[in-house]
Amino acid sequence: MNNENTNEPQETAVDDEVAREMEGVPEHLREGADDGEAAEEALEDALASLRGDLEAAKQDVLYARAETQNVRRRMEKDVQDARNYAATGFARDVLSVADNLARALDAIPAEQREDEKLKGFIAGIEATQRELDKVFTHNGITRIAAKGMPLDPNQHQAMMEIPTDDVEPGTIVQEMQAGYMIKDRLLRPAMVGVAKKPD
Repeated sequence: MNNENTNEPQETAVDDEVAREMEGVPEHLREGADDGEAAEEALEDALASLRGDLEAAKQDVLYARAETQNVRRRMEKDVQDARNYAATGFARDVLSVADNLARALDAIPAEQREDEKLKGFIAGIEATQRELDKVFTHNGITRIAAKGMPLDPNQHQAMMEIPTDDVEPGTIVQEMQAGYMIKDRLLRPAMVGVAKKPD
């Protein structure tokens, strides 16, 4: 009697272990079916499923690589833009200095330019303007061509229309304020007067 009781828990443990090992095994194989075709078919199904999972994993890896490369390119472009256009705000502020220097030079009458007492002063203002132009060029800031050019709304801002027969309508005949580009971006549009046909 005692022997039967001691063997019963061992048999139960063995049954539980066998049940655990059989988990995931197809039903017909669990029942001990020896049908070779069914076993082969189950094996093929399992292989097909694994191949599908492998293909999906490959696609996921390829998408992840492409996304990583896109993120890297975007970051490189952002860094390059930050380098190229970091001085944009400062450049806009300095443009008013360039405007004032140009106005000062334009306001000097021709007879005073010949005055020996003023020649040194005028030469100093011109040298300052040249130096400022060099700094602009060094930082990729260029003046927009305006007078005599056709109006380009991407670079010019028309402030008035001037009736004239001398040039084609839409041609810039007066520049009120110089425009500038920084690299390939507009820093400030040129403010201009544009020709129109007389009434």
